[in-house]
Amino acid sequence: MKLMISACLMGTRCRYDGGAYDSMVLQNRLEKCTLIPVCPEQLGGLPTPRSPAERVGERVRNREGADVTADFFAGAGAALDLARREGCRCALLKERSPSCGSSIIYDGSFTGKRIPGEGVTTALLRRSGITVFSENQLEELLAWIAAQGS
Repeated sequence: MKLMISACLMGTRCRYDGGAYDSMVLQNRLEKCTLIPVCPEQLGGLPTPRSPAERVGERVRNREGADVTADFFAGAGAALDLARREGCRCALLKERSPSCGSSIIYDGSFTGKRIPGEGVTTALLRRSGITVFSENQLEELLAWIAAQGS
């Protein structure tokens, strides 16, 4: 099965601060999947590193107050195109991200406060019929994959 995955979870240094996450646990647990890495923010034209951004309603603003909504929506569209091209029916995306968060995002105040919500890319993928999980839902993802028979 092909699985779209946040590139930062694969160890790619594409986080807003130029960082990445240790990917070995995820890669080992997902060894039966073909992993399709994606960074919607880079696909939308944003540089790495970049100013942190948070979602406020339908808008996305960076810490300096610049509206980067268009970049985030462009990246979401590019991620959806990639998922369709690759035949991905499911995605594992980084929680809390204004692009990839699946159940929790930051509230837009840049104070670290978290609220229920989803990122721009997650919302688009879900509206398009792609199931999205976060890295905190690995067991649920593995159960979903098993239920698909591949």
